[in-house]
Amino acid sequence: MEIGPYILLASLEGAVTAAVLALTAVGLSLVFGVMRVVNIAHGEFFMLGAVIAWYVAHWMGGHPALGFVAALVVAPLLVGAIAVAADMTILKRLDYDPERTIVATIGLLYIIQQLTLMSYGPEARPVEAPFNQRIALPWIERGESGWQFYYPWGLSTTSYKLAVIGAAGAVLCGVWALMTRTRIGLVMRATQADREMAVAFGIPVEKVYALVFGLGAGLAALAAVLIVPIQQAHYLMGADPLLLSFIVVIIGGLGSLPGTVLAAVLIGLSDGIISVFFSPTLAEILATLLVGLVLVFRPQGLFGTRAA
Repeated sequence: MEIGPYILLASLEGAVTAAVLALTAVGLSLVFGVMRVVNIAHGEFFMLGAVIAWYVAHWMGGHPALGFVAALVVAPLLVGAIAVAADMTILKRLDYDPERTIVATIGLLYIIQQLTLMSYGPEARPVEAPFNQRIALPWIERGESGWQFYYPWGLSTTSYKLAVIGAAGAVLCGVWALMTRTRIGLVMRATQADREMAVAFGIPVEKVYALVFGLGAGLAALAAVLIVPIQQAHYLMGADPLLLSFIVVIIGGLGSLPGTVLAAVLIGLSDGIISVFFSPTLAEILATLLVGLVLVFRPQGLFGTRAA
């Protein structure tokens, strides 16, 4: 088999990574863009989403689709509620000070992680996909009779992976519509632009902050529910999504949703292709190098704006 089908297969795997990464990073970008808070515990909200998905699917029993659909609803709402409670009891009391909130979210990270270890255990546990049919992928080549399709051996994906890409795209479109077409989004953008002016116009800024923090955590949990049938729920699984989300947000521009999505696609596809042809370690090295280049030559990111 020629190299083209391998590139297609690697690109599809990278697209799944990019879809989940985009959801996770958009949640982190929203929190920073509106609240100016660097949430170090964001990866643990991702992990909580996966663990809660396992509990819900295990409790529901029956057909895997029932537990999975229930997890899609329960996990983001429950993790979002936990994040709102953390905002109101911790971050609000610190007056959202940038330095102190970093320390507070680091503490929150360890609290969530250790509580999960105590209750869930150290084992990695899978969640069965609601559907997972194997789909053979065609390739095109030019033969004696002209261009024709054929199905190379081993060139295939699953229906669930394609569904993850589609679901993530739909949710991202929904977030964009929320931010640009609704009153709630207008209030969020006004708070992001000028907190003092928003307070002067009677906007309940602290409630907006709680909503944004919960929304960001809920998006991370939703991403985890989508990926956990492909990976497995584990109490240490939040580290990689946190690191990659920071890389994506820095490259795309702090607080820029279009930049975050574009950077997630770039990092996800490159990770998939480089991991298949070379090694995952090289993909991480190149991503880190790209962050360094962005910080040197365009500190505000690809779509970010330079501070006045």
